[in-house]
Parts: sequence; C-alpha cells; structure tokens
Amino acid sequence: MRYFAKLLIRSFFQGLVILGPVAVTAYVIYQVFVNVDDLIPFEGILPFKLPRGIGFLVVISTVTLVGYLGTRFFFAKAIDAFNHLLEHTPGIKHIYSSVKEIMGSFVGDKRKFNKPVWVRVQQEPEIWRIGFLTQKKMDNLGLEDKVAVYMPHAYAISGWVIIIDKKETKAVTQMDAAEAMKFAVSGGVTFSQEEKK
Repeated sequence: MRYFAKLLIRSFFQGLVILGPVAVTAYVIYQVFVNVDDLIPFEGILPFKLPRGIGFLVVISTVTLVGYLGTRFFFAKAIDAFNHLLEHTPGIKHIYSSVKEIMGSFVGDKRKFNKPVWVRVQQEPEIWRIGFLTQKKMDNLGLEDKVAVYMPHAYAISGWVIIIDKKETKAVTQMDAAEAMKFAVSGGVTFSQEEKK
C-alpha cells in the first residue's frame, strides 16, 4: 500500500512537471490573444458581431505595417517628428522616454542587451556571473576604467546594474546575446542541457 501511495505521488508530480509548463504557456498565449483581441471595440462600432480573433489580426497587422513603413524615408521622418514632440511634452516625456528606452533595449535594431560578458564578482574563491555590457566607458561620470553591466535575475524579468573595473569582465564567446539571456534567466540550466544533447 505504501509503495502504491509513493507511486501515485511521484506520478502526480511528474505529471505536473510535464503539464505545468504547457498549461502556463497556453494560458499566457490565450491571455495575450484575448487582451490584444479586445483592444479594438468592434461591438460599439459595427452593427454585427465579428468572430473572435479579428481584433488580434487587425492589431498585429497594424503593428507590422507601422514597423515596415517606419523604415521608409517619408514615414520615418513623420515618426521622428512625432517622437520629438512626445519627448519634449511636459509630463509625457518621462513616461514615453522611459518606455521607449526599455523596449528598445530588448527589441529592434538598436537593442542594448547584445553584448554578453562574464563578470568576476569575487576573487577568492573566484565567482563569475553573466551580464550584459551597457556602457563601455563611465569617464563622463568620473569613473575611469569602469564599465556598466546589467545583471539579470534568474527566473525573473528584473535585474540590477553594477559599475565594475573593465578588467573584471570578459566577453562571452560561447553564446550569442539571446542564449546568454536564456542562460541567465534559467539559472544556468538551459545552456547546460543543450550542451548534453
């Protein structure tokens, strides 16, 4: 009886390990889909009800179209002018500039977290952490031979910035930026599992 109970408990937790990530991923995708789909209130505009998913397609298509047009000369000039207006409007400029910087750090052609580095955070015993070089020089702040490194937290979307001697860092050559971020956020598990394959 005790063996049967242990088998049931072990099987239950094994089932959680298998189904948990699938369920959470499906739930997140569903919530994103529903929330994006509800961004456009068709019910108040159209006399008939559209099927679920039309709002999602309209939003995704609009974002893609704006992204495509944003690389074209005339449209890019209009976007620059609009950005300039928002960045110089009192009250709005702080919110807009912060959100633009954060989004630009993760996506787009000018993303900031694209230089992964190893950082020696302790000499004896020697301990290294992974981070992303965000400022190559800190001379303008009176910190010569220092660099700024963003250190992501494992299993979180947060992190912290440290200022450290340049000689205490070295470039990560074994991984690209995306793999380095995955390595940091997963607590180092992802890369080691891929190495075993």
